[in-house]
Amino acid sequence: MPDSDLQPAIRVIMMPRDTNAYGTIFGGVILSYIDQAGAVEVKKYTKHRVVTVAMHEVVFVSPVLVGDLVSFYTTVLRVGRTSITIKVMVEATRGADPPTQVHVTEAEVVYVALDHRNLPTPITS
Repeated sequence: MPDSDLQPAIRVIMMPRDTNAYGTIFGGVILSYIDQAGAVEVKKYTKHRVVTVAMHEVVFVSPVLVGDLVSFYTTVLRVGRTSITIKVMVEATRGADPPTQVHVTEAEVVYVALDHRNLPTPITS
């Protein structure tokens, strides 16, 4: 579980359109939101356009279900000259009486800042 003071970068309610044939949410949908959440955090550090260059091992430890409120928490792990690495932790809130928190996955995502010629540029804003 993330630190209780940490606010999510994004929160999403999972809808039926995102399910696979087994009734759970596609892993690729979660990967897309992980990428978006990391990019939200990166924007605090640079005004430059960024691209994702790596997403380190993602292990899904719990399925995500339709109706889950999924929170994507971010923390900065490393800031390099042109790259920044963000840790994204994914938690699902399930049910209402009482709701339960389920750890879904986490990932380290590396982004590189680009200039107007699509060349790596320093992270500084």
